[in-house]
Amino acid sequence: MTWTNPLTLLRHGWTRHWDSDRPIRKVVSNLPFEDLKKREQPNRQYEGNAIKTNKYRLWSFIPMNLFEQFHRMANIYFVGLAILNFVPVVNAFQPEVALIPICIILALTAVKDGWEDFRRYQNDQQLNNMPCYIFSRKQMCFVKRRWKDVRVGDFVRVLSNEIIPADILLLHTSDPNGVCHMETANLDGETNLKQRKVVPGFSTLGEPFQPQTFDSTVVCENPNNNLNLFKGYVERPDKRRTGFGIDSLLLRGCTVKNTDDAAGIVVYAGHETKSMLNNSGPRYKRSKIERKMNTDVLFCVVLLFFMCLIGALGHSIWLETFTSMPPYIVPDSNGNYTPSVQAGFYMFFTMIILLQVMIPVSLYVSIELVKMGQIFFITQDVELYDEELDSRVQCRALNITEDLGQIQYVFSDKTGTLTENKMVFRRCTIMGTEYSHEENAARLAVVNGANEEEEVTVYQQTKLPPLFPLEELQDIHTGDKNHANTQVSAANRRRSKVAAGAQSDMAFSSPLETVVVPDRKLMLEVDREMASIQTGPHLDFFLALAICNTVVVSSATAQRQRVKGRRNSSYSGGSFHSIRQWFRKASLGKVFTSRKFFKRGGETLSDPFSIDEDEPDAFHNSDVSDVTGMKVISSERKVKSSLSGSEEVCYEAHSPDEAALIHAAKAYGFTMVERTPHYVTVKLPNEALLKFEVLDILTFDSTRRRMSIIVRHPHTSEILMYTKGADSAIMERLGNVFSVDSEAKKLAVKTQKDLDMYARNGLRTLCLAKKVISEQEFRAWSAVRQEALSAMDEKEERLMESATFIETDFTLLGATGIEDRLQENVPETIQALRRAGMQLWVLTGDKPETAVNIAYSCKLLQHEDLVFTFSTNRKSVCKMRLEDTLGEVRRGTLSSGADHQFKGYNSAFTGPLMEPSIGLVIDGPTLSMAMSDDLVDQFVELCKYCRAVLCCRVTPLQKSDVVKIIRQKLRVMTLAVGDGANDVNMIQAADVGIGVSGQEGMQAVMASDFAITRFKHLQRLLLVHGHWCYSRLANMVIYFFYKNVAYVNLLFWYQFFCGFSATAMIDYWLMIFFNLLFTSAPPIMFGIVDKEVSDSMLLSLPELYKRGQHSETVVHWIIMIGSVLVYFIVCLAYSAICISCNPPSDPYWIMHKQMADPMFYLVCILTTVVALLPRYTLHVLRGTLAPSLHLRARQLERLPPSYREQWIREWRGLRDTCISPSLRSQEHGSSPCPSA
Repeated sequence: MTWTNPLTLLRHGWTRHWDSDRPIRKVVSNLPFEDLKKREQPNRQYEGNAIKTNKYRLWSFIPMNLFEQFHRMANIYFVGLAILNFVPVVNAFQPEVALIPICIILALTAVKDGWEDFRRYQNDQQLNNMPCYIFSRKQMCFVKRRWKDVRVGDFVRVLSNEIIPADILLLHTSDPNGVCHMETANLDGETNLKQRKVVPGFSTLGEPFQPQTFDSTVVCENPNNNLNLFKGYVERPDKRRTGFGIDSLLLRGCTVKNTDDAAGIVVYAGHETKSMLNNSGPRYKRSKIERKMNTDVLFCVVLLFFMCLIGALGHSIWLETFTSMPPYIVPDSNGNYTPSVQAGFYMFFTMIILLQVMIPVSLYVSIELVKMGQIFFITQDVELYDEELDSRVQCRALNITEDLGQIQYVFSDKTGTLTENKMVFRRCTIMGTEYSHEENAARLAVVNGANEEEEVTVYQQTKLPPLFPLEELQDIHTGDKNHANTQVSAANRRRSKVAAGAQSDMAFSSPLETVVVPDRKLMLEVDREMASIQTGPHLDFFLALAICNTVVVSSATAQRQRVKGRRNSSYSGGSFHSIRQWFRKASLGKVFTSRKFFKRGGETLSDPFSIDEDEPDAFHNSDVSDVTGMKVISSERKVKSSLSGSEEVCYEAHSPDEAALIHAAKAYGFTMVERTPHYVTVKLPNEALLKFEVLDILTFDSTRRRMSIIVRHPHTSEILMYTKGADSAIMERLGNVFSVDSEAKKLAVKTQKDLDMYARNGLRTLCLAKKVISEQEFRAWSAVRQEALSAMDEKEERLMESATFIETDFTLLGATGIEDRLQENVPETIQALRRAGMQLWVLTGDKPETAVNIAYSCKLLQHEDLVFTFSTNRKSVCKMRLEDTLGEVRRGTLSSGADHQFKGYNSAFTGPLMEPSIGLVIDGPTLSMAMSDDLVDQFVELCKYCRAVLCCRVTPLQKSDVVKIIRQKLRVMTLAVGDGANDVNMIQAADVGIGVSGQEGMQAVMASDFAITRFKHLQRLLLVHGHWCYSRLANMVIYFFYKNVAYVNLLFWYQFFCGFSATAMIDYWLMIFFNLLFTSAPPIMFGIVDKEVSDSMLLSLPELYKRGQHSETVVHWIIMIGSVLVYFIVCLAYSAICISCNPPSDPYWIMHKQMADPMFYLVCILTTVVALLPRYTLHVLRGTLAPSLHLRARQLERLPPSYREQWIREWRGLRDTCISPSLRSQEHGSSPCPSA
């Protein structure tokens, strides 16, 4: 490890601080200054590319680590006592002995911290020494260097499949269209490709890149952690400026794909890159038990103070009883005796030293060890391992495992969390006519009944090593041949993925999402318009679907290039053969194999479920299949474009919505075959190609909630703007809808009815519109737009204003309905969490109708629930509704006598009280008014009565505000679960944040405390591991305090027999080893492996989640017996070899003589029995007369499985039949519901 001068570090830190205060960053080329010393170069004040994530250096490890450890008050306390013991007038035993416990604790913690820091240092060195190519003016070419040699202002070249070493402004690419594709999986987990384009004017087709001619200045914003925002401009010597954005920035840590090489100038390096600014490392939170433990330690300090005060007063009073000093009280060196008051003062500090064990010195280290063990068992749980994704649960926050067992409120996102986020095109409405797509619905109905293993889906995931040998996890069943083939192929793909150490390259590409069966009536309309005038609203509708997106087009050849050099694995194709067999068995084959209505101009469209045995197919070509689990997207139609030969077109979509829409357009023959920064090419159903010139793209944002693309039509030269977005974002900007009898108004009304019907059916809705822009209007607007793009101040606001200005007077084309299917076992998981006493909230941006439909489907709301709906734009109405509803709910609660904070539950084993639960549905605008200062208390009180709350049309900021308000107002433990970037604020605001590694990238996972792959895993994570971790750690802390208090009481009560002289009847060395050796293992093992109730019982009876109790297992007995044996072994050895280890006492051979007397064993046994008899007697009486929940559960576990399951079914059935009788009996003060 190299040594760095502290003055250099100080100067380097000052220059970085000075740069951060500047509003902008100016970067010039380093090439003209290559021969100058580093301190004379113009970019010297910027960070280098070498990274350092370790905290310590070799020379600073000991002082820095001790400084960090002394942030704990307990460590300062024990060091202070050890120093105090060196004062002769107050020492209780040998000063050196007092240093042993704290030194061992500090040493163990230092070793742990040092090992973790050394591993970080090794990772840093590996990254810093990775190779890269930097342009050298001396050699006039790119030369091989290391990452740590890169500086801001250098020109760096990155080849295909190489990792980008720093944040680089793209100036050149081998692609003739000036684009570069990169994969950001290492950064945000998204496996779809991102397209980056060269800064305009810096790439000449066919000419090599010449960095030595670059004489411009790059002006950009200061480093920040926003991965979606980057602004600046390139200023040429003649003061001309060219603006750029995030679409021209190559991010450190990403991988170049489908591009031979790319080059540019480094603008951010090292710790100033966006990836490093987003790398905050493991999160640190203080758990609820840890906060409570601090209070317990303070209570022990107070108790210790009074015990020492009693000892001091007692010693002073005891000395006053003597008329003359007895011979065993030794005077000082001058022959004088210490006055009784002064002796009592000294005795106060001596008693603190003697009774210091009251504060458990090893408790904090033991808790860290226990939590590490708990995390190990959580991550090793095979039930939480997702075999399909080859992913396991991640524990990112290492110190809040016990909080999983105390959750009271659960806040969940809907899309991608409760649902699959696998968007399936279901219906559409065009020009007021609704197309139901019954054939496609029938196909989906069959697929729904199929085995999930038959549907090979590729998800996005983090890079994690395999948890278990995959051969042990494979469960290849015998029987159906196709099923077996599919299982083997899936296993091969997973093994190849692990071997390659990479993750899948394709997203949103399952057959469920990509295969769409066209609607007969709509197909006829498309054919009619194509045959006549080749224009019309139906064609515009599908053209909007095909080009109004950010989808990247690639081909099978490109996919092979991306995995060049990796081992391939093939796909058997069994899934599609099986699907076809299912259709035949269901007598639906005639619907899909009937080809009469599919004929178009002599061409017969093939069966979407047939596989051409003569041609090589994407599913049979082993070269196409990616070892990382990537699949080539299937389609019912092969694209044989002149641009790509006979290659299959593949789409890299940023979101599942875009993937579903572009495949729907492809199903009707509108296939996007090429996309460049300036052109987009669509193949029409008649094989003709339309090459649109792209004039501008207005990307989607959460404020506008729409996206637009402005193109020039190749035939008419008209400037067209196609827009898609939320219904509210499109409908309010339609033209001619306010006329009474206008066709536009009638069309809007019909479309709105269809949208409402889609929402009631639980479909996600999207509107599409079109606008024709004149040349003059576009030129004027484009000038304003370019000015906004080049701006540094208020750039986002100016871009927003320009987009809003042009997006008006739309012509409505139609709308789509996309189904987002529920994940597996979501209803069962929600029911289990509700039985466990948790209140569930779902926060979504969907329409209320869609959200309510999903809420009923996932059993968040039930038909017997009393549901209140709040939707208004007036605060006065919101206030009145809150007051009326709250009054009604209060009257109902007072009549039933239930606890309003946990409505529907009591504390007995009876589980939920069978009274109708209350649900609340509220939209975003109303929620904003309800959370205002004057209404928030009423809103929170109403929510306390609700078992389920559904918030619709909410923004990411509202999600976090809701969590904060409930957490602060009710003082409850909250958990938030989500899968997308819009859930990050909510996840970070909760006590426990759960990220779902789904199809929307890894932003939520990176911000979370725990990461799972399925919502159903939340049930086991909370009800099993949460319950275990909480009960284990809570009882372990009590265990520590109990044994220490018992030990201190032994010393304290002995003082009444020795004149409060701080004399101990126990040898000092044995006192030291009491905490460090004799009693250290039992609490730790208790905290790691204790199981009061089995996991199967905890899942069967979620009511057990509410409270934990102590239990003992075989492991505990072994550890406790071992602890006793260690004590006797150490004592015998110590007594045998120490002749005078602790003067003036002499322990030599004392223990041996005691153990030779039978009375010794009798005293040990009788003392233990008498001490524990009252406690065990109380346990017996309580277990007999009023058995607890967990005692009943342990009794059930002893029953055979068949009897146990039958008892639980009968108990639940009897409880469910008590719904109505219990409500009636509550009026008479009794309940017929079973008690257990």
